[in-house]
Amino acid sequence: MQHYHFIAIGGSAMHNLAIALFKQGNIISGSDDEIFDPSKSRLQKYDLLPSKYGWYPEKITKELDGVVLGMHAKKDNPELARARELKIPIYSYPEFLYNHAKNKTRIVIGGSHGKTSTTAMILHVLQHKNIDTDYMVGAQLDGFDTMVRLTDKAKYMVLEGDEYLTSPIDLRPKFHLYKPHIAVITGIAWDHINVFPTFEFYTNQFRIFINKIEDNGALFYCSEDSDVDNLVKEEYPNIGKKQGYHTPEYSISNGVTSVHDNNTKYALKIFGKHNLLNLQAARLVCNEIGISNHDFYSTMKSFKGASNRLEKIAENKDVTVFKDFAHAPSKLKATTKAIKEQFPDRKIIAAMELHTYSSLNAKFLSQYKGAMDTPNKAFVYYNNHAITLKRLEPISHQQVKNAFDREDLQVYTESDVLRKNIVEENMGKTVVLLMSSGNFGGIDLQQLADELTK
Repeated sequence: MQHYHFIAIGGSAMHNLAIALFKQGNIISGSDDEIFDPSKSRLQKYDLLPSKYGWYPEKITKELDGVVLGMHAKKDNPELARARELKIPIYSYPEFLYNHAKNKTRIVIGGSHGKTSTTAMILHVLQHKNIDTDYMVGAQLDGFDTMVRLTDKAKYMVLEGDEYLTSPIDLRPKFHLYKPHIAVITGIAWDHINVFPTFEFYTNQFRIFINKIEDNGALFYCSEDSDVDNLVKEEYPNIGKKQGYHTPEYSISNGVTSVHDNNTKYALKIFGKHNLLNLQAARLVCNEIGISNHDFYSTMKSFKGASNRLEKIAENKDVTVFKDFAHAPSKLKATTKAIKEQFPDRKIIAAMELHTYSSLNAKFLSQYKGAMDTPNKAFVYYNNHAITLKRLEPISHQQVKNAFDREDLQVYTESDVLRKNIVEENMGKTVVLLMSSGNFGGIDLQQLADELTK
């Protein structure tokens, strides 16, 4: 039994790691300056929610076996300073996970998009095939209690390989720490402009990731992405197997997508070309550890998708409402095209929120050109307060409109006005798509969806 203290315990991976260690019988404490759901209620369930928010150096004592430092904390965090003063071991969560998985076969899913969905697909199959696996994934999945699992006995560790920075005192991308035996790159699309100021610098992080693959390891990659394809064509003496994947043969009938393999059709609950590409990445990983195509596709027929990834939240005979984590340009394009292909006879109303540092940065906005061309009606929301908090230059409605290059784009900075205008739309045969990594300034998306479909 060890005692670990989590600085910034409310993070999506941080709180899951805290719960996983607690369930192993360890003593866990933590701090944060704000915690939102689902982290809040899940920490509360295990009696791990801090009694009050803020940073308290007195929580850091010599009795601690280690401190786990989250990216949300700042370099001058008073608890971090105290831990350094007392020479207590300090870990980032990627470092902690790697130390746990040193003697396991590590499977790491990297890429600018599709990481969570691909990781979730692999875990879905491994669980149904009773293959004992440790894991870390960034979204809640059906059939899983916590999204981090740590055991001594599991042979495999499946990790979602985020390219964002590890911690305020370790500026390496997280996926550089995992050193996979089996790796995936789903695609490369410039993101995180605050830490990767050019596309070339961003792309180089994936080159480093490939070079970190263990000797004679396997790399599976999306060959339809020219940037990935060009990168993988370079020489990597550590790679034993390189294999590209592409969109499989598929069909859509009565609103159901089926993938075709070896003269057999497998009806899926998921849809969209981007998800079918993720499906191929997951299949190759599963093949690599001994699961046949038939067993893989048969199991995937029951996969509903990861939370917030093109997730259906309400429907009636005329209106269907989805929410999606999409916010980057490539994700908006993929998600809106998937909806259009799946529902060709319906009007599509799409709303997205500019929420991240990159998306609210005037220098990055031009990357959104054409990203909302597919929907019949397109709304973009951003919060001026978020721009202030991120210490960015203000942006105007016209700047946003020019960036997306869509004349009839409707731009909002007041969430109540956005909500009102969505509700007042003539629905008819309609799909409503709500895309954000935030919450549209406090809109209850489930309540809105229920109102649209009542």
